[in-house]
Amino acid sequence: MMLRGATLLAVLLLGAWGGASRAEEAVPGTDRTLKGDAVCTHCHDETEAKPVLSIYKTPHGVKADERTPGCQSCHGPSVAHVKNPDGASTRPLVDINFGVRGAAAARLQAETCLSCHTGGQREHWAGSEHERRDVPCTSCHVIHAAQDRVMNRVTQQETCFTCHKTQRAQIHRISAHPLAVGEMGCSDCHNPHGSIGPVLMTKNSINETCYTCHAERRGPFLWSHQPVQEDCTTCHTPHGSNNPALLKARTPWLCQECHTSDHSGPMNSGANLPGGNATTVNGLLPLANQSPRSQLNARNCLSCHSMVHGSNHPAGARFSK
Repeated sequence: MMLRGATLLAVLLLGAWGGASRAEEAVPGTDRTLKGDAVCTHCHDETEAKPVLSIYKTPHGVKADERTPGCQSCHGPSVAHVKNPDGASTRPLVDINFGVRGAAAARLQAETCLSCHTGGQREHWAGSEHERRDVPCTSCHVIHAAQDRVMNRVTQQETCFTCHKTQRAQIHRISAHPLAVGEMGCSDCHNPHGSIGPVLMTKNSINETCYTCHAERRGPFLWSHQPVQEDCTTCHTPHGSNNPALLKARTPWLCQECHTSDHSGPMNSGANLPGGNATTVNGLLPLANQSPRSQLNARNCLSCHSMVHGSNHPAGARFSK
């Protein structure tokens, strides 16, 4: 038993040592200590247009943690930048410059970050939508700031909406998820670092992602509504709508996109109307030819079919949806 405990302790120590050396191995020949950082912070201090010393208020600046990188761990030794051997009025750039844009620069920056930030939510970064579009990490993250806006769900949306402007407008519509008031963040539904689901969903499918909050819609039901099982976005637009309940259109028009001839029984035959049978529209009699109650029901399918997501009604599927 003691031998097993000693073996386990050795494994844990080796794992900790491996994690501690990761930042040092990211770029060979780097110095992650405060002394190594001083080579950079001697010039790059709070007088910078983008102050850098605030990094010591973040997890990237906790030197007591051996996993924490230093300036050189991310930017490289940058000897030419430090020494400026040619005496140029403008120093050469650092080895890894996160302000440079372009496909090659984005890949280099991502490799630098992923040398420490591997697995977990970043497991599917390779081949993801943002990776294929050469979006660098610093397009979303501000490393030297004490508070990274994208890591706070209240301010996260401002970062995402820099590119996703259509969604910015949608969250201010009459019916919307509470992103505008900070009760939700984009990352509650989407994983910007990549996903095996569609449109960067945090789960394997759109429905599974929706069910993390709307579990009552999951079922199983005795009588199921097929589009509910297939894709919630068949009826709903998740970022915001000018219709109730995030619907793409109002009822009955939304329902009639699929249900085109479902009311052709005696109630709708027109036999009781003057002049005999009447022409129907999508299986429904023209509203002007119906009783006031029928007009009300025809305008809103939900007057009768209230359990649109599924039902256990004993009368059968016809009366349950």
